Amino acid sequence: MELLSDFGLGLATALSWQNLLYCFLGVFLGTLVGVLPGLGPVATIAMLLPVTFTLGPAPAMIMLAGIYYGAQYGGSTTAILVNLPGESSSVVTALDGYQMARNGRAGPALGMAAIGSFIAGCIATLVLALFAPPLAEIALKFGPAEYFSMMTLGLVAAVVLASGSVLKAVAMVLLGILLGLVGTDVNSGQQRFTFGVAGLADGISFVALAMGLFGLADVILNLEHNEKRGVFGRIGSLLPSLSDLRKCAGSILRGTALGSVLGILPGGGALLASFAAYTLEKRVAKPPREFGQGDIRGVAAPESANNAGAQTSFIPLLTLGIPSNPTMALLIGALMIQGIQPGPQVMTERPELFWGLIASMLLGNLMLLVLNLPLIGLWVRLLTIPYKFLFNAILIFCAIGTYSVNNSATDIWLLLVFTAVGYVFIKLHCEPAPLVLGFILGPMMEENLRRALRISLGDPTVLVTRPLSAAFLVLSVLLLITMIAPSIRAKREAALQE
Repeated sequence: MELLSDFGLGLATALSWQNLLYCFLGVFLGTLVGVLPGLGPVATIAMLLPVTFTLGPAPAMIMLAGIYYGAQYGGSTTAILVNLPGESSSVVTALDGYQMARNGRAGPALGMAAIGSFIAGCIATLVLALFAPPLAEIALKFGPAEYFSMMTLGLVAAVVLASGSVLKAVAMVLLGILLGLVGTDVNSGQQRFTFGVAGLADGISFVALAMGLFGLADVILNLEHNEKRGVFGRIGSLLPSLSDLRKCAGSILRGTALGSVLGILPGGGALLASFAAYTLEKRVAKPPREFGQGDIRGVAAPESANNAGAQTSFIPLLTLGIPSNPTMALLIGALMIQGIQPGPQVMTERPELFWGLIASMLLGNLMLLVLNLPLIGLWVRLLTIPYKFLFNAILIFCAIGTYSVNNSATDIWLLLVFTAVGYVFIKLHCEPAPLVLGFILGPMMEENLRRALRISLGDPTVLVTRPLSAAFLVLSVLLLITMIAPSIRAKREAALQE
């Protein structure tokens, strides 16, 4: 009964005209950036962070969350019609979706992607509503030692699941932690790593860092590729047949279950979920199997998984205050801009925000189902817009947004620096996501470590004498050891390459 009353509070919050408007705006923008290659939810949320400063916490989070899971819907449209995934998690969808389109079955592929996404999104939202409150209650009993060890485990897991070299991922995490330490030390009042720059006294601007690494760096990279985009012709009926629905029922459920689990893991989210679901489906699907040649199960499974993973990735954010992927790190930044400390206290101190966000996801998934199918023709025609026209608008918006947060010219210089650094990282195949996670979690880890040492009168063994803290640290060490093992490392590299 308590769950129903809490969800009723969430519906009351989400159904206000203002929050409904921002929910619609979020899913609409999410679909748009999912369709347009080169933007994506991370870059879009980074650009919109300054806008959220003028909004309340609930509409800001509802809009930004809508952008994230809305992009999973939009990415499948162009992946199926023109073999051009708008979002990285839709890469797998293009394998069979585009072949279906070439075989004259573009409509059923689009319809199945929408149906699978809607079912998975709703189920994953219910999972979020059921499991987030008990996890938040457990997290409220954590002490500083447990929080430090848990964040350490989160960063290690992000390194293990990151694409590319493990050594590069570790280096990016450490660099992110160092950047997070720039500014004035809370305890001593001394400035650290500011090199006499007054604008760095309050630390490096998260908005400048996020916009530079994910926004403008990606824009510059996309300007290098002058690709010609075609527009697909006739789509036909969007409703899959009863045979297709029966064939894909198991695929949708398996993709939803796998995506719901992988979305919670640090470094997981929609991308890992879609790849894993497609691999699983190829192994367990009953014959005849035509994966890679237009099997509709190759559309249903990854699309269900990436939407489920997008929804459940909010669980560690809302219950523990730990981001599971770069988008969640940006949402933590949005909460901090609102003056809200992420973590389990959000549920107790701001129940209307916590439950309003969950209820808005159900409404957002319904909006996406109604919105996407009628507008498919419009989304595809947007691909004819030359990217050089979008570039100027994105650049101006990023510069204005970065400056408006603190009214500081230093932030503009930081934006330029991180744009150049982000571009170099891309060329060196260094994934910037671990850096952002380290930047967010680094100061939190330092604060909890110092607090734990003060409570224990400087005894560092408090980290291993408390059972839960010791368990987190042991898991972190075991993960690192498995990554050092040659056989495990070879399997990981083969899986990432695939």
